[in-house]
Amino acid sequence: MEAKALVLEQRRELSLRSIDLPSRPGPDDVKIRIHTVGICGSDVHYYKHGRIGPFVVEEPMVLGHEASGTIIGIGSNVRHLKVGDRVCMEPGIPNPVSRASKLGVYNVDPEVRFWATPPVHGCLTPEIIHPAAFTYILPDNVSFAEGAMIEPFAIGMQAVVKADMRPGDLCVVTGAGPIGLMVALAALANGASEVLISDIVDEKLAIAEQYDGLTPVNTLNESLREALDQRCGGDWGADVVFEASGAPHVYDNIISYSRPAGTLVLVGMPIEPVNLDVVSAQAKELRIDTVFRYANVYDRAIALVASGKVDLTPLITDTLAFSQSIEAFERAAEALPGDIKLHITLGS
Repeated sequence: MEAKALVLEQRRELSLRSIDLPSRPGPDDVKIRIHTVGICGSDVHYYKHGRIGPFVVEEPMVLGHEASGTIIGIGSNVRHLKVGDRVCMEPGIPNPVSRASKLGVYNVDPEVRFWATPPVHGCLTPEIIHPAAFTYILPDNVSFAEGAMIEPFAIGMQAVVKADMRPGDLCVVTGAGPIGLMVALAALANGASEVLISDIVDEKLAIAEQYDGLTPVNTLNESLREALDQRCGGDWGADVVFEASGAPHVYDNIISYSRPAGTLVLVGMPIEPVNLDVVSAQAKELRIDTVFRYANVYDRAIALVASGKVDLTPLITDTLAFSQSIEAFERAAEALPGDIKLHITLGS
C-alpha cells in the first residue's frame, strides 16, 4: 500500500512522501490509525547524524516510535482488542521464542525489531500494522497526547524497577531532559520522598519545579553535592542516583552523589567514552545497573497516568500538524532550551 509518511532519505534530508508499507494485518496483528507521535532524541539523532552506534540509515526510513491511535482492523486471532479501541503501542517487537524473551527481558533480545531503528520503519504515517500483543488500550481519561508519552515514560518506569527502590528513598536524577524528567516522575510515583534533578538549563528545570517532590538544581550555580549535604550530611548521599543526561563529564563526580551501599542506575547513553571511578564505587559497595528501553512496564505506566498520580502533560511543549513534520524535526534538531517534547498530530 502506498501511504504518505515522514521519510528520512539520508542524513539531514527529510521528505513527506508516499512509501510502500504493509496494509493488511496478519492473524495476530492490528491495524491502527495513528493520531499522535512524539519526537524522540533518537529520531533527531538519526536525522542529524544518520546513525546511532551500529545502527546506520542505509536506505529511506520512516521515523517515529512514540505513538497513539485508534484500531481500525484486527487479525483473526485477536480477542482482547476491537475496532474503535484507543491505544498506544510498544514499538519493540521481539522474537517471542528467543532466549531473552523467555527470560522476560525481551528488550535486549538481539532480534528485536524496533520502530525507526534501521532498517525498520517507524510510525509517522497515517496507518500502521502492529502486533496485538504489544498494543495497549488507553483508558477513557487518558488522551491521545498522553498515550504518545507512555513510551518515554516507560523508560522512567524501567529505571525505577531496576533501582529496586524503597518508599521514602532520596533520589538524584542528573539531566532534566525528557528522559530525566520521566525518570524523576517515575521515582516519585514509586515512593521517593524527594528527587533532586540537576541540569544547566533553567528552562528545563522550570518544568521540574512544577512538580511537588522534584527539587531542581542548576549545577552552574550550585553543587549537587552541596545540595545533598544540606539533606543528609557530608558523609552520606542519595539512596538512588539515576544518570539520565548522557553527558560524559557527569561521570566524573557521580559516585560521590550516592550513599554507601546505594544504587546507581545508568539511563542516559553517552556518545563518548566516560571515566567511572570503579574503586570509589567498590569502596561504597554501590550496586550499578543499566537501562536499555523497557520490558513488562507498559501496562503499569498507563495505569499510573490514568490514576492521576503521574501528569505528563506539562512535558508536552508544542503540537504540530502532520503537514509540518519536517518543520517539527528541524525545530527539534535546534534543541531549544524550552522544548521538552514536541508532538506531531495526524488525527482530529
